[in-house]
Amino acid sequence: MSWAGPEDIYLSTSLASYLDKKLLVLLRDGRKLMGTLRSFDQFANAVLEGACERVIVGDLYCDIPLGLYVIRGENVVLIGELDLERQELPPHMTCVSAAEIRRAQKAERDATDLKGTMRKRMEFLDLD
Repeated sequence: MSWAGPEDIYLSTSLASYLDKKLLVLLRDGRKLMGTLRSFDQFANAVLEGACERVIVGDLYCDIPLGLYVIRGENVVLIGELDLERQELPPHMTCVSAAEIRRAQKAERDATDLKGTMRKRMEFLDLD
């Protein structure tokens, strides 16, 4: 039986290569967090420094600052390194304030809810 040395443990830990780099973390509830990875453990629990939540609604976006943020590993869907030399968003995207993005989110949610209630009201027609 062979034992792993310290260099083997470092190579087998995929998050170790992301330490001190700017990351995008996609969570199970759909939120997108950006920040610098400062620490992690074997359960993929992670600590992001200078974290912000990127909220996108249509062509509008907002980066809401969160500061130091601890993420539970079971909520992580995807982690990826951001390319600092590449433009993050397409040029047609517009940066708005947090209040404006919340209003846009509410309007989008209300439209989705209305569509769902209209569909339920129309089910009795059975157009097939």
